[in-house]
Amino acid sequence: MTSASQTPPPGRTDDELAQSDIPAMLRYGLSFAGPHRTALFGDGAVGAAVLLDRLGIQPRAVAFLAKVVRSGGVRYAAGLREPVPGDDAASMVRTWLESAATTADGVDGDEQAARWLEAVAELLGLRHVYRSRTAGE
Repeated sequence: MTSASQTPPPGRTDDELAQSDIPAMLRYGLSFAGPHRTALFGDGAVGAAVLLDRLGIQPRAVAFLAKVVRSGGVRYAAGLREPVPGDDAASMVRTWLESAATTADGVDGDEQAARWLEAVAELLGLRHVYRSRTAGE
């Protein structure tokens, strides 16, 4: 028998994660360490991957954007006309980048934003792999 303190928290559905306030999570997660950063790289990254997956974005597009952020900075990336392919996805990702740009502090902030985008790309890739494996069953 396990105690209540050992019971894992209930999982969240894709729909719940997709409703996360990604811009706010970026602002707080890039500004503060601890639980805000954990939420950004956890639920925030999964929620972002769900949203991008639903728009048909490939992981390589997000991984490339992470390289752009690392090279030019999050402010530069926020000014791109099409940070990822597709109007809806580009608009959504631009909003995320603009939010991150308000709090990303120099090279360290840009690096954290790039790492978050890499995490999103990895999760997006895992979703694609899982879907392709289960489609053959």
